[in-house]
Amino acid sequence: MRASVGDRVIIHGRVVGAAERAGEVVEIRGDDVTPLLVVRFDDGHEAILSPGSDCEIRHES
Repeated sequence: MRASVGDRVIIHGRVVGAAERAGEVVEIRGDDVTPLLVVRFDDGHEAILSPGSDCEIRHES
């Protein structure tokens, strides 16, 4: 899963009824094998994210 700065990240809930979280990639750390994304979520919080199977990256055109 490859992301670029400016892409949108959607994290789907793992259980029924769990809310999704969305944000923007503001920085990429790590390497191509184990990327770490710095994400600024829509609520203003920032976090370092290791993308998993519940994560969707939407590339900005």
